[in-house]
Order: sequence, then structure tokens, then C-alpha cells
Amino acid sequence: MGENLSEEKCVACRGDAPKVTPEEKEILSRQIPEWKIVEKNGVEMLERKYEFPDFASALIFTERVGKLAENEKHHPSILTEWGKVTVWWWTHKINGLHRNDFIMAAKTDSLYQPLLKDYIES
Repeated sequence: MGENLSEEKCVACRGDAPKVTPEEKEILSRQIPEWKIVEKNGVEMLERKYEFPDFASALIFTERVGKLAENEKHHPSILTEWGKVTVWWWTHKINGLHRNDFIMAAKTDSLYQPLLKDYIES
């Protein structure tokens, strides 16, 4: 297991891929402390709300997450609103959480920090 999830790549996931174990969830969650594990329609997902000063910056972030998802070939649900973006990661093929979801959550966090810094400095 890597020390920095945001530097890992997603691996192709098949329908018979194992979900993360409770122990793995606990270990991986420590690297993405702002994320919550939630259940929607019986499916466990990672969820995080990001805050922004306006709609334009929320939209920029949404676009960056979309580009990341395309590059990694792993796609979240994203809700973009004025001043916030909510992102959910889970693996559709297994209807639950895979290591890929934790990797993508960490990568999403790494997109937020530079964007927030840009707005603080401007």
C-alpha cells in the first residue's frame, strides 16, 4: 500500500473486484480525513463538500475534477452549487468502495488546495 494515495493510479476494475475491507477503509480514510463514508441506496460512497467564494470558482473546480476523472477513467457524481461542490466517489461495477475511490478522493483534494490558494492570493 502506497504512502500517498494522490500519487497512485487507478487500476481497471472488474465486476468481481473485491470491495475494501473494514480494516482497509480505516487505514485509507486516515489519508483523506475530510471525506465521509456515506450510504445511498444501499451503496457505500465517499463524500466531501468543498467550499468556494462564488459560483465561478466552484465551476472551475468541477471542470478540473471532470478532467481528472477522464484521465483516470473513473467518474464521480458531482453537484455544483453557488459556493460549494459536493463530490461522491464509489465504484459502480462493484456497487461500493474500492481502493480506486480513495485514490480519486485524494487526487480531488490535491486539486482543491491550489485553487483555494489562487483565490486567497488574488
